[in-house]
Amino acid sequence: MSAQILDGKGTAEQIREEIKNDVASFVEEVGVQPTLAVVLVGDDPASQVYVRNKENACAKVGVRSLMYRLPKETKSYELCDLIAKLNADASVHGILVQLPLPQGIDEKRILDLIDPKKDVDAFHPENVGLLSQGRPRFLPCTPYGIQRLLARYNIETKGKRVVVIGRSDIVGKPMGLLFLQKGPGGDATVTVCHSRTANLPEVVREADIVVAAIGKAEFVTADMIKPGAIVVDVGMNRVQREVVDENGEKKTVGKLVGDVDFESVKEVASWITPVPGGVGPLTVTMLLLNTLNAARLQTGAAR
Repeated sequence: MSAQILDGKGTAEQIREEIKNDVASFVEEVGVQPTLAVVLVGDDPASQVYVRNKENACAKVGVRSLMYRLPKETKSYELCDLIAKLNADASVHGILVQLPLPQGIDEKRILDLIDPKKDVDAFHPENVGLLSQGRPRFLPCTPYGIQRLLARYNIETKGKRVVVIGRSDIVGKPMGLLFLQKGPGGDATVTVCHSRTANLPEVVREADIVVAAIGKAEFVTADMIKPGAIVVDVGMNRVQREVVDENGEKKTVGKLVGDVDFESVKEVASWITPVPGGVGPLTVTMLLLNTLNAARLQTGAAR
């Protein structure tokens, strides 16, 4: 029997409607519109798409967005000056610097300059430290979205064995920390795997919940999954595939796939996220929620 689908797109739409209502209530009560400043340096095509998606998402829920598009020739000191300006602007509640940055700009230095109270991506060392201590200010957007998705489908994490494949600062590490937190969405026993993990397939097969965030197309196969496990695919990989068109001619087309071999794994897992339409839409949604919470924090209206 095929796995049931964890519909990230539908869940994101539900949460965005809730955020829209909360933003309207916040504006009415406080008289301040939550504002997100997004900084894009260079002309990376994927980054251009991501920034446009964030701009559109802000508009739909009533969050004001300020877009700063800088040329790839921008110097580090110019970017630092902009971050300082946004930090000092009380009307800006969240700051996001779109990654990757052009060569020659130290990403960690730039991210460290963002005011931790405006760090809605939760990349600043102060926010990472708070998360590790179990008292987060903001939650990293992709792991937060995964946690909310599982909760919406009443998937219990307490006492479960979770394996996270990938140890990035953006997904893998914070995902492990979230599953370790006390309370709903946490209380799991967590293993974080990476490129140096010995006997990786055997480790993954022990998991009740698998989160794949390794950046390798269709890396996770059916033989790595315990029957009935829940599989969350964070990967977004574009591959070339040969197909036969309606005229019987072969042609090569691009296809978006995850880190999980969806077709084989869905026959073993109990629940699985698709790509696209799984984790991706939730990442932007959690960014909106973090921006609202940042506005609450900075105006003294935090819940």
